[in-house]
Amino acid sequence: MRYIITLLATATPALAEVPKVVTDIPPVHALVAQVMGDLGAPELLLAKGADEHDFQLKPSQAGAVADADLVVWIGPELTPWLDGAMDSRPEGAASLALLDAEGTVRRAYGEAKADAHAHEDEHAQEDEHAHEDEHAHEEKAAEDGHDHAHDHGSEDPHAWLDPGNAQVWLGLIAAELGRIDAANAATYEANAKAAAEQIAALDAEIAVLLAPAKDKPIVTFHDAYGYFVDHYGLTYAGSIALGDASSPGAARLSELRDQLEAGGAVCMFPEVQHDPALVEQLAEGTSVRIGGELDPVGSSLDAGPGAYAALLKAMATTVAGCAGK
Repeated sequence: MRYIITLLATATPALAEVPKVVTDIPPVHALVAQVMGDLGAPELLLAKGADEHDFQLKPSQAGAVADADLVVWIGPELTPWLDGAMDSRPEGAASLALLDAEGTVRRAYGEAKADAHAHEDEHAQEDEHAHEDEHAHEEKAAEDGHDHAHDHGSEDPHAWLDPGNAQVWLGLIAAELGRIDAANAATYEANAKAAAEQIAALDAEIAVLLAPAKDKPIVTFHDAYGYFVDHYGLTYAGSIALGDASSPGAARLSELRDQLEAGGAVCMFPEVQHDPALVEQLAEGTSVRIGGELDPVGSSLDAGPGAYAALLKAMATTVAGCAGK
């Protein structure tokens, strides 16, 4: 089934009456674009191909943040490079940090366990021990010269990978835009409702698509997929890199290699913007299959209102294509 974002036709008021909105990453931009519809277009800071962990604002982008009527972003947990520009905004300027927004389902790094979804095969206990050891190996990896972007147990900011959060955020975005632009409040609300219904339909389709993959342990390049794993009941065997923007240490690679040789995973997935050579090296000589590249932020997608649905569908199709066999 193809999902096309339906934008509600309205009489467009004078441009000055439509709020200037700035967003941080493609999935947030897509949600805001759906709510704004034909009334206007939000600005996206993180361009196609850019890395959210290694990004610097251009002076023009910093100026856009300072002048925006509304900034919608995940929060400093994901894009700390936006903090300085946010501090330059006038006192009382509107912003919406979605990770802290009311109704958002939040989780800590490392909460997705292989045994959390009733995975009771012969490898369940082994997988559990591997996760329990991640804390110790993170410290050991640091001794090997690698600095981690976060400690496990800290806030996981990848909350857009739970479509339930996206549906909540659509309503919050519409409410904030309606507060700033009361003349178009009804349009924002109607657009948000239509977009939420489309996400709900996509969510149901993805659940069916991923059903055959539920009991197949998977390994990802880094720990960014907990919301997706939890929402769809997948079995998570861990990640190559324990940190968001870090390289795995020797101890971590040795542990993971032992896990793969013992049959502790069915599929391992490389990630866009990361060299797949390490995935190939770890998988060599084991029974683990290598899936397609995952793109948790949608950095390889064309920005626009359809990017959020495209991100989720692409991720689900990639996971199902390997682990659903």
